[in-house]
Amino acid sequence: MSLENMKDLQLEEKHPQPETKEVNGILMTKMISDNWEKIWNFQAKPDDLLIATYAKAGTTWTQEIVDMIQNDGDLQKCQRANTFDRHPFIEWALPPPLNSGLDLANNMPSPRTLKTHLPVQMLPPSFWKENSKIIYVARNAKDCLVSYYHFSRMNKMLPDPGTWEEYVETFKAGKVLWGSWYDHVKGWWEAKDQHRILYLFYEDMKEDLKREIEKILKFLEKDIPEEVLNKIIYHTSFDVMKQNPMANYTTLPTSIMDHSISPFMRKGMPGDWKNYFTVAQNEEFDKDYQKKMAGSTMTFRTEI
Repeated sequence: MSLENMKDLQLEEKHPQPETKEVNGILMTKMISDNWEKIWNFQAKPDDLLIATYAKAGTTWTQEIVDMIQNDGDLQKCQRANTFDRHPFIEWALPPPLNSGLDLANNMPSPRTLKTHLPVQMLPPSFWKENSKIIYVARNAKDCLVSYYHFSRMNKMLPDPGTWEEYVETFKAGKVLWGSWYDHVKGWWEAKDQHRILYLFYEDMKEDLKREIEKILKFLEKDIPEEVLNKIIYHTSFDVMKQNPMANYTTLPTSIMDHSISPFMRKGMPGDWKNYFTVAQNEEFDKDYQKKMAGSTMTFRTEI
């Protein structure tokens, strides 16, 4: 890590810890655990579309792409409301008077597009029963870790990540909200052949967005003209989305997300982990990774 980065990290004040509590061995906020029965009994519908990811794996990006597809590239419609109001985050519970994801979802007319970070074994069973379509996006562990670390520094709703060194260990141990990255990507990967799940990789989207959007179109059984496709590619590029207040979370108060610490949309580039991992950390991480991913058919790219 560069000296400059180290200085930045030392200047910050720690933020107050939100309460956390495990649900079935997975770390969650206490607000989620208190509402767990309601979340587990959430009623999905056959025409729901669920966007599922591990935290910081390209969720908002995928939401914007899907929203633009559903609205035939109509920008005004896509800027009708914040991402979090357009696509309810089903397990996210906030203190009143703020809306919980469940309330938003239950009050939303069909067809709904919903969002979750839940590991596959904790997805409300009605999604399987109703055979709802699910798009899952996976991102390589090292970039996910870096992005989640910075997100935890600026988002007061998440536990304080501590120092970079501490966080690397916390992440490896799966002691972060929504649990282990390793179990998450593998669990959803194993489920993809039994259910209507389109499994995408963040790095593939970065490499060739058009190709990946075409996979989404096929999955959603939707056709759009070439000019609409090009418009979607342009408006869901990182630089354009970073300027879009309906997608970049800047409308939230700094008491929730402090973008001066780290912007919600930070870099969005595969390979940024190299600016943070020391050689020793990287070697240790790789060793641990081999152990945890042993026997899996998944392959991730840590740069493109």
